[in-house]
Amino acid sequence: MTTWVYIAASLDGYIAAEDGSIDWLTGLDNPSNDDYGYAEFMKGIDGLVMGRGTFETVLTFPAWPYTKKVFVLSNGMATLPAHLAGKAELLSKPPREVLTYLAGHGYHSLYIDGGETIRRFLKEDLIDEIIVTTVPVLLGRGRPLFGETGALLRLSHISTITYPNGLVKNHFRRNRTA
Repeated sequence: MTTWVYIAASLDGYIAAEDGSIDWLTGLDNPSNDDYGYAEFMKGIDGLVMGRGTFETVLTFPAWPYTKKVFVLSNGMATLPAHLAGKAELLSKPPREVLTYLAGHGYHSLYIDGGETIRRFLKEDLIDEIIVTTVPVLLGRGRPLFGETGALLRLSHISTITYPNGLVKNHFRRNRTA
């Protein structure tokens, strides 16, 4: 099983404003309409695991953006919207049990999304690859990408791509041999 983080963050390390909004991402100058490698990335994953907060943000989008199955982690939600039947599944399990459950259902490559969910998986050292695109904006405050991991997690740098509008995409792999 390979677990991936693919996310954008402000230069000061936030993935959303304090209220959870991501408006600062939607107003980016992108004259070539580049997807920054997202479509290619999505081809390599089997499913997505996201927290309730991220799921609720996605529900505000004009249309459901995923063709891969989404697993929503929540202890408080009882059901998902009916229009997502077959597209999303609700799970109430800790990260390690989520991976065991999904491996047992044939999943091999998972996209882990949402700040709190990413932090929970990192705390259990369950993230293999991290791709962070840094956006040249300072939010000043908001919801941080990283927090306490509970231990030192070494990463190896795989690549860096810079874009004409100032975005910088860095790819790292968890180095478990060091």
